[in-house]
Amino acid sequence: MTEQTKDKKVHGVVAEYTDVDSLMAACRRIRDAGYKRTDAFTPFPVHGIDDALGIKPTVLPWIALGAGATGTMIALAMQIWMNGIDYQYIISGKPFISLPAFIPVAFELTILLASFGTFFGMWALNGLPRFSNPIFTNPRFDRATDDTFFLYIDAKDPQFDQAGVERLLGDAGGEQITAVVDDDTPTKIPRFLLTAIVSVIALSMIPALIVAKMRVTTSDKPRFHIFMDMDLSPAKDAQQTSTLFADLRAMRPDVPGTVARGAFDGNLDYLTGIDMEELSMTDAPRAQRLVAAYAQGDDASAQEGGDDESADSGDAAAQTDKTPWLKSNPLDVDMDVLQRGQTQFGIYCATCHGLDGRGNGLVNQRAQRILATAWVPPSNMHDPTLYQDQYPDGKLFSTITNGVRKMAGYASQIEPEDRWAIVAYVRALQKSQNASLDEVPSADRGTIEQEVADVKQQLKEAAEAERQRQEEAAAKAAAEEAEQAEEAAAKEAESAEAENTEE
Repeated sequence: MTEQTKDKKVHGVVAEYTDVDSLMAACRRIRDAGYKRTDAFTPFPVHGIDDALGIKPTVLPWIALGAGATGTMIALAMQIWMNGIDYQYIISGKPFISLPAFIPVAFELTILLASFGTFFGMWALNGLPRFSNPIFTNPRFDRATDDTFFLYIDAKDPQFDQAGVERLLGDAGGEQITAVVDDDTPTKIPRFLLTAIVSVIALSMIPALIVAKMRVTTSDKPRFHIFMDMDLSPAKDAQQTSTLFADLRAMRPDVPGTVARGAFDGNLDYLTGIDMEELSMTDAPRAQRLVAAYAQGDDASAQEGGDDESADSGDAAAQTDKTPWLKSNPLDVDMDVLQRGQTQFGIYCATCHGLDGRGNGLVNQRAQRILATAWVPPSNMHDPTLYQDQYPDGKLFSTITNGVRKMAGYASQIEPEDRWAIVAYVRALQKSQNASLDEVPSADRGTIEQEVADVKQQLKEAAEAERQRQEEAAAKAAAEEAEQAEEAAAKEAESAEAENTEE
C-alpha cells in the first residue's frame, strides 16, 4: 500500500490472473478458506464459476413469485369487493362473483407486481443504486473486458484480514494484488442536477393535482379531449334528419342480408305463407325470385315476388289468385299463442280495424269525421270472404307482412312468429262472432247456458230499471208542468183582481 492510499478506507483486495484455470483454482481455494463475500470478473462467461466461488442460488425467483401471488390476491379481492359486494353489477348475465371473468385483471396485476418485484428485488440484492464502485479506482481493472481475470474479496467479509487475504491470494497464484480503496472523486450531487431532479418531481405532481381537483369539483364546461373518439358525436332521436347519410335519415334500416345470430329461419313456407314446393311446380320463376330475395335480405323483391295479386276480396284478381297459400297456421295454436296474437293485434291492427275487427278503429273514425277523400276503409275481418275457407292463413300472413292498399307492410316491425300469432287470433275472433252452443263441448254447455241466463237476467233487470227510471222521469215532468200551470193560473187571478180593485 502506498503513502497516498494508506489513509483511505480499504474496501477489499483484488488479484489478477492470466488464465481461466488459475482463476478457477484460486476461487476454489478462497471458497474452501471460508470467504463468502467474493466476486470474479472475467472478459467472457466462465461455466462453473458460481460453484467455484460458493455462490448460492439467488432468492430473486421467490421474490418474483411472492410479488406475483400478491398481485393475484389483490386483483381477486378488489374485484370481489367492487363487483360482488360494494357495487353489485350484472355484466352479460354473469354472477356477481365470477372467477373466470376476473382472470384478465388478475393476470395483468400478477404480471405487473411480479415484474416490479423482479426489478426492484434485483436492485436490492445487488445493492443498487450505486453511483460508483471502489474497484474502478484500480487503473488495471479496465483489462477485465479484454484479457485479464480478477478475483475480489470484500472487506465486509467476517474473516477479512488485509494481510492474510493478500498472502492467500498470492499463494493462490494471484498477480498484481492490490487493495481497493475509496474513490477520490466528489460524492456530493451537483447542485444543478439536484435542482433539476426536484423540479421534475414537482412538475410531475401537477397533472395528479389537476386530476384530484377535477374529481371533487364540477364545471359547466366540457372536458378537455385529447382523443376525440365519439365523445362529441351528435345524438339523434327517432324520425330526425341527419346530414351524415345521403338519404338524410338518422334511423338506419337493416343492412340487406344481415340476420341476428340465432334468428335465421330458412323455412320459406314459414316466412312467406306460401307452399314453396307447390309454387316451384306451378310457377318456377316466381319461386326462384322469392328464394333469391329472401337469401339476399331484399324485402322489396320479396314483396314483389310473394304476393303480386291484390288482397282485396272484391278484386277480380283475388278471385283468380293461383298462389298456393298455406291453408293452416304452422304454429301450434294454444292459449299462449292466442294471447300473444291478441296483444300484437291490439298494438298494430286495432287502430284501423278496431278491437272487434269490424274495421271501425280510431283511425277510420277520424277519417270519416274529417271526410278524407283518399281514405280507403279497412276491411271488416268478419266478412265471409275473409274466412279461412276463402282467405287462407298464408294469404292473411302475407297481407300483414307486405301490406295492401293504404295498409303498409309490418315485416320490419312484427316478427314472423308474432304475425302468425295475429293470424291465429283473427281466426279466433272470427269464430267467436258466429259460434253456436252446439260447437261447445257438452261438459261446458251447462256453465255457458247459466252464464247466458245470467246475462239475459241482467239485461232484463237493466231494461226494467231503465223503464222505471223513464216512468219516474215522465211522472216528475208531468207534476212539474201541473205545478207550473197552477202557478200561472194563480198569477192571472191575482192580476184580474188587482185590475178590478183599481176600477
